[in-house]
Amino acid sequence: MKRKSINQVSVAFVFGLLASAALPTYGQSAKSLPLSEAIKLSLQNSGQLKISNAKADEASATYKDAKNNYLPDFKATGAYLRVNNPSVDLKVKLNLGGSVKPVTVNQAAYGMVSGSLPIFSGLRIKYGVESAKYLQQAAKLDVENDREDLIENTVNAYSNLFKAKNTVDLVSENLAREKQRVKDFTNLANNGLLTKNDLLKAELQESNIELALLDAQSNLKVAMVNMDLMLGFPESTELLPDTTLLVNPGDAGTLLQWEQTAFQNRKDASALAIREKASESFLKSVKGQYYPGIALTGGLITADIPNLLTINDALNVGIGLQYNLAALWKTGAKVEQAKAQLRQVQATEGLLADGIRLQVNKSYEDYLLSIKKIDVYARAVAQANENYRITKNKHDNSLATTTDLIDADVAQLQAMLNFAFSKIDASVAYKKLQQTAGVLEKKQ
Repeated sequence: MKRKSINQVSVAFVFGLLASAALPTYGQSAKSLPLSEAIKLSLQNSGQLKISNAKADEASATYKDAKNNYLPDFKATGAYLRVNNPSVDLKVKLNLGGSVKPVTVNQAAYGMVSGSLPIFSGLRIKYGVESAKYLQQAAKLDVENDREDLIENTVNAYSNLFKAKNTVDLVSENLAREKQRVKDFTNLANNGLLTKNDLLKAELQESNIELALLDAQSNLKVAMVNMDLMLGFPESTELLPDTTLLVNPGDAGTLLQWEQTAFQNRKDASALAIREKASESFLKSVKGQYYPGIALTGGLITADIPNLLTINDALNVGIGLQYNLAALWKTGAKVEQAKAQLRQVQATEGLLADGIRLQVNKSYEDYLLSIKKIDVYARAVAQANENYRITKNKHDNSLATTTDLIDADVAQLQAMLNFAFSKIDASVAYKKLQQTAGVLEKKQ
């Protein structure tokens, strides 16, 4: 039983060391890192955000390409040909007087410029441009949604860095106290005022604290490197988080308010709604293949066949009609595909709406719980301090065992860690609630 209470100290510190960061000891000066700067740097260095921006640029280029279908097409062709003296039989007989000499043709040249401007294309161009425009807007919203996710991840990493640093500080202070206790117990044992067994218990407690400190320092180093890489710093950079910006939870409000805020501001929901419009426009564009295309056409032709024909500046203007008869039996399958895509988007919207409600509910409850934990842990710290004071007085007067004193010491340290972490957890929970409601970036 005694060994179990002594070993509890290791569990106490491991509990506070979830997902920590690193503190390099290369002798360089530490860099103070406010949360706002961490968010700014993470946005600048995020590979995922760069991919999202590239996709948005691609969607913009696709939209521009779709609009180009409204512009006229121009084509210019020309050729110079050598021929092998073909037999030429003019159907129009020319009265040249005298004998008619055979026409010799061994070369030809021509040039032609043509253009067409679409007048009606079954609305394929109109709805194609409309669909591309909606997809462009959705891609931009995807970027904003990824930005909020990245900010939330940065806040989590930043809070973990604080937890790891705070754990190292608290454990170091506790280790100093344990060393002093071992020193005092050694003097008492040497003077016959303390049993060897009690001295061994204090020394074992000191060893456990040293092991916990090594774990804390190792975890701090790992997460410091993680934060450096996230922000684009060299791996050896030592960062000091400014925790004043973290431990500041906001008003909880009501669950209904947060749900309404989420449906108004969630970028993924807005992007999906726009993609539904894009699918509807795409469906109309596909149906447009059932209709013919009408275009204004024009051109200029020049040709020269020596000894036979010369055409100069033959200008032509007209209206062209084009209709693909195969569209009558081929377009139906394309329409069904477009309808199926539209139904998929609509079904996804329903799933996302349910997901948003669930996420907001969970984030809201987590935040309320974190606020309540702060008060509970604050009372626990006061209780643990008083318990340690009373137990130490009893031990000094031989009314409590060394095991009781060590248990009180462990409980006091655990209460201090829990209280420190509860405040940072509340801040992170509030920012998670903001991110779930789609307003995290607006609040930074």
